[in-house]
Amino acid sequence: MSIADNLARLHEQIAQACRQSNRHESEVALMAVSKVHPVEVILDAYAAGQRLFGENRVQEFQEKSQHLDTLTDASFHLIGPLQSNKTNKAAELFDAIDAVDSLKIAQRLNTAADALGKKLPVLIEVKLSHEESKHGLAPEELPELLTAIEGLESIEAVGLMTVPPWSLDAETARPYFKVLRQLRDESQKAHPALTQLSMGMSNDFVVAIQEGSTCVRVGTALFGKREYPA
Repeated sequence: MSIADNLARLHEQIAQACRQSNRHESEVALMAVSKVHPVEVILDAYAAGQRLFGENRVQEFQEKSQHLDTLTDASFHLIGPLQSNKTNKAAELFDAIDAVDSLKIAQRLNTAADALGKKLPVLIEVKLSHEESKHGLAPEELPELLTAIEGLESIEAVGLMTVPPWSLDAETARPYFKVLRQLRDESQKAHPALTQLSMGMSNDFVVAIQEGSTCVRVGTALFGKREYPA
């Protein structure tokens, strides 16, 4: 199937999941995860109507961005872990940073965004899995980081994100999604701007929508399996 066909199918699946959860489809954004795919798939998806994209490496997207100047209404988010030495370039290239997990990174992004004269939305990545390969902030550290970010003028924490352990059974992700929503709801009392929940990928986004996700990150179901460089 073409990217356009896959996109149409995904929108229908999202709409169905929203109907089953008594939510409106407009409450859930579809992010096309184009990391490790060639720039052509971004152009194809854009031509099919997609406007929100996720990349996880600053250098990789820097190379792609040279071919995307005409996509003026597209939005590109960094969804992978960010090294401190890449914060300046990340603030320049991306419209939002979806994986902030430390005050150090937040402060560096704030300085970079201030120099660029932009207000940068960020999501806080919370680690709810015990897997060593997963990144993120411990849940108990979240209130302190959110309070510290409120004192920074050029970034704004607008939501939370998490990546549960991968499984063929989407239901295994549900407890992680529930916890993230509870963290968001509790944090929102002191931080009203914290409205977004970025959770759910190709294999479990229906469950994520049922649990309140406002953005699902889909790569494989849209673009097919990624071909990683040797």
